[in-house]
Amino acid sequence: MSAEAPFELHPQLAADTRTVGDWPLSRVLLMNDAQFPWLILVPRRSGLREIFELPERDQQQLLRESSALGRALLALFPLGEKLNIGALGNLVPQLHVHHIVRWADDAAWPAPVWGRLPPLPYADDVAAITLQRLRERLAALMPLSG
Repeated sequence: MSAEAPFELHPQLAADTRTVGDWPLSRVLLMNDAQFPWLILVPRRSGLREIFELPERDQQQLLRESSALGRALLALFPLGEKLNIGALGNLVPQLHVHHIVRWADDAAWPAPVWGRLPPLPYADDVAAITLQRLRERLAALMPLSG
């Protein structure tokens, strides 16, 4: 029996995001694009591309974490009209699930946000404030480490 490979974040996800912290299953990431409240859950399991590849217990945990993240985002951005959730992985094969708050007047509406506009990175001070708000809200819902 071989040991499971250690978790490593895909280099593209690492380049495009800032780490919020770790929930029991997933690393929580903030997409470095200030145009959209956009977080990503990455289950800390190696070699997976699809949700169905997770053991059933991890699938259930991913759903709990996704639901908690959705509640937190809509509480932090209460005027959001829609929460887009998707696990596409066309360009980044590592299993990850996007959570994006949308408004009818946002720059990409009604189309998906991918590839519509160049990203607008957070200024360091704004990123620090945003990460702190997210960490406080998420830790209130589920233990957050990292």
